[in-house]
Amino acid sequence: MQVSISLFITAFLAATVLPVASEPAVLAALTFTNEPWSLIITAASLGNVLGAVVNWWLGRLASNATYSGWLPVSKEAQKKAEGWYRRWGRASLLLSWAPIIGDALTVAAGAMREPIITFIALVGIAKTARYLALAASVSGIGSPG
Repeated sequence: MQVSISLFITAFLAATVLPVASEPAVLAALTFTNEPWSLIITAASLGNVLGAVVNWWLGRLASNATYSGWLPVSKEAQKKAEGWYRRWGRASLLLSWAPIIGDALTVAAGAMREPIITFIALVGIAKTARYLALAASVSGIGSPG
């Protein structure tokens, strides 16, 4: 259980713009602990989605005022993310797991007033799928013979 709490916190921080990576922690937990993989995936996914909600909220706040440089995403990354968001709409949130652009997309979704329920559903799918892929890579699911 302690591993799951640590994973939740690590994944939460990784979803924000802090320089934290959750994948090594998830891989280590899957490989070196006896915790059920379902608990590991659930803890990491919930933490990562909650961290993305913080980004959404920051974007929402930023949309109420002129960009003042306080937003923890570079202007360049934010402009790129907003362009993707305008072009692909909410489907772009399926890339919320991706390094750099993922954080910016979650901020852009808040700034562009994506409804929170839709946001959580799409981000939840994307981030959980990433952790499931990590679990599959460790367990050898889909590997030949």
